[in-house]
Amino acid sequence: MNRTLYTLLFHLGLPLVAIRLWLRARKAPAYAKRVGERFALNLPAMQPGGIWVHAVSVGESIAAAPMIRALLKRYPQLPITVTCMTPTGSERIQALFADEPRIQHCYLPYDLPWAAARFLDRMQPTLAVIMETELWPNHIHQCAKRGIPVALANARLSARSAKGYARFAKLTRPMLQEMSLIAVQTEAEAERFRQLGARPECVQVTGSIKFDLTIDPQLLINARALREQWQALERPVWIAASTHEGEDAIVLAAHRQLLTRHSNALLILVPRHPERFSSVFELCQSQGFDTVRRSTGELVNAQTQVLLGDTMGELLFLYALADSAFVGGSLVPNGGHNLLEPAALAKPVLSGPHLFNFLEIAALLRGAGALEEVDDAQGLAIAIQRLFELPQDAQRMAQAGLKVMQANQGALQRLLDGLEGLLARSVI
Repeated sequence: MNRTLYTLLFHLGLPLVAIRLWLRARKAPAYAKRVGERFALNLPAMQPGGIWVHAVSVGESIAAAPMIRALLKRYPQLPITVTCMTPTGSERIQALFADEPRIQHCYLPYDLPWAAARFLDRMQPTLAVIMETELWPNHIHQCAKRGIPVALANARLSARSAKGYARFAKLTRPMLQEMSLIAVQTEAEAERFRQLGARPECVQVTGSIKFDLTIDPQLLINARALREQWQALERPVWIAASTHEGEDAIVLAAHRQLLTRHSNALLILVPRHPERFSSVFELCQSQGFDTVRRSTGELVNAQTQVLLGDTMGELLFLYALADSAFVGGSLVPNGGHNLLEPAALAKPVLSGPHLFNFLEIAALLRGAGALEEVDDAQGLAIAIQRLFELPQDAQRMAQAGLKVMQANQGALQRLLDGLEGLLARSVI
């Protein structure tokens, strides 16, 4: 399949796209808003020029934030337009950069030639930066036609994804050849991109910028102050973060088992998607857990068994409140989520076995003794219980995670140097 056939099929599939938006809007009403932006219509008033950064959703937005802040400092005269595809990503971007007037935001239009052209003619960026592996052939081709360099930042490409791209070589090879920089996390991924047709001189191994996460010391101070307010400094607290449908029941089963040994244990449960907040709260209540919603501002007390993290932009703070952390999306075959956030906060890290989106990072943490994988509720309960009862083991895992973070930092600087080379070709 080449780009012409891909574009034809995309146009034919627009009714399905509309149905998908409608179905999503039934669970998350925000999907019914700003639909025009998805076709490069009714775009907000924005200053043209500068740098365009695309981060598909919440995870990519968080990963992009240090890079965006560094670009703001390096190029104080340039606006930065940040796009995404999901309402949760949009909310996260607006929260992250609420006080930065040079940050502009809208949804990325669908990958239709006329929508991509209209968007680029409006934005007129001097550089396009795509986070991780959100590759859209028409957007990239329209950039190439206008001489706009395109960089793929913090790029990931699993063996499974590479096989999928290889099946459509007539589409993916020309697209990759039009890219100016592919900054990948590992050499294995670099070789996969080369095999798919990327120009070797454009592929650079920079590492993962997620290792360059820095923690504001005030965050830890605020977390301790809140636990003191809860009168829970000595209380065992654990977090299950970024959970997906099917995981919450497993986590709650593990917590119920923990409560038989540690009756004062507190679980902080944070669903990945906001549209699930209410249903997970109802699940907690239906199973008899005394549950407080973080969004209400109600304080945790001695009877509280579960704190539902149903706010946006607080995940690092919620991690800081806990003694140990389970990272979701991994007990179900979703591929996992960022294991480095709790590691950077010196928390022992647990996950399920499904980590195919973070194989290299998981291997580093596992090899250092900073990550323990569990298969089910019983395994999760046993692991958390051990960390409660053997604080020296918890401390050993926490320190091992910090050492992995420190040993792998520097990717952000290498990425910024690569982007600077691309910007140097443009008039700034």
